[in-house]
Amino acid sequence: MARRNTAGYLAAFAVVGVTVVPLLFVLLGGFRTTAQINSAPAGLPGPWVWDNYRDVLTSPVFWRLLGNSALIAVIASTLAVALGSMAAFALSRYAFRGREAFYTLFTLGLLFPLGVAALPLYLWLRLLGLLENPLGVAIPEAAFSLPVTIVILRPFMHAIPGELEDAALLDGAAKLGFFWRILLPLSRPALITVSVLAFVSSWNFYLLPLLVFNDSTNFTLPLGVAMFQSEHTQDTAKVLAFTALSMIPALTFFVLAERRMVGGLTGSVKG
Repeated sequence: MARRNTAGYLAAFAVVGVTVVPLLFVLLGGFRTTAQINSAPAGLPGPWVWDNYRDVLTSPVFWRLLGNSALIAVIASTLAVALGSMAAFALSRYAFRGREAFYTLFTLGLLFPLGVAALPLYLWLRLLGLLENPLGVAIPEAAFSLPVTIVILRPFMHAIPGELEDAALLDGAAKLGFFWRILLPLSRPALITVSVLAFVSSWNFYLLPLLVFNDSTNFTLPLGVAMFQSEHTQDTAKVLAFTALSMIPALTFFVLAERRMVGGLTGSVKG
């Protein structure tokens, strides 16, 4: 038992080292000058330099990129959760021929890489006139978030006792009434989980905005980081500050919803 605990602690420290240390390097690097970083890449700020973060926060470009990312992430996560919850409801509460085949199809969607669909997706969006349009990014992002949304929501909804549905039907509620008034409120932990996952994945998408947008005024933050890096190749400290600020919204959203996410994932596994 002691060896297992030791191995678990070592694994936890390894994960923390791989994930947290690079974030700290980026965050603290923004408080240094490029000369300090070149002389001691792993050093601490001394003295602390606030100009990099102040310059980024006072730049209208950063706030425009932030607004574009927020708009697309909200649309994509709303579509993914709305459509995914309805599909999970049908796959969990209705018995029909081919139900498991449909569910397996959605499950296989977890293995489908975006790069494979890049060319046909671009041609389809151009045909629909959705290039240079936030919907041209939000709709495909929602589609790619649907598999994980359904995989999490379906077992959670399936675990809700059928007696509740029978009682609702006896009280005069239709199937949709049961869905809106009872099933969705009871599935709130799972809904929060899939909402966070859809939002964070949409926030971090790089390839889709790159395919859809050519005008820099429509760029999202991941594209903005690449653009900012190419424009300030000699100012490493300011690039690190810009990168750190672009990560903060998604990290904050993820941390605040972490406990509810764990509850949603636990319920889906039990279901």
